[in-house]
Amino acid sequence: MKKVRITVNGRVQGVGFRYTTKMLADQLGITGTVKNESDGTVTIEAIGEPQVMAQFIEGVKGSPSPVGKVNDTTINEDPSIETRDTFDVVYS
Repeated sequence: MKKVRITVNGRVQGVGFRYTTKMLADQLGITGTVKNESDGTVTIEAIGEPQVMAQFIEGVKGSPSPVGKVNDTTINEDPSIETRDTFDVVYS
């Protein structure tokens, strides 16, 4: 399993980005979390098979929200991400 932390910059808050990211993750079988950050970015912790993770990352880069716009992503593998059974929206 591949574990990655993705920081997403752009028009990603207030546009349904977290919920559509959850829908994409559920569709692909990715587990983890998505949450808004105080600086306007969104942080995603995702766990999945490498081939599926590549699909998920491409979907995030293209913005799963039709009214969102991703300007930049930072992706780092992080084996310390907690294993989860579901993909959840985290509320701050």
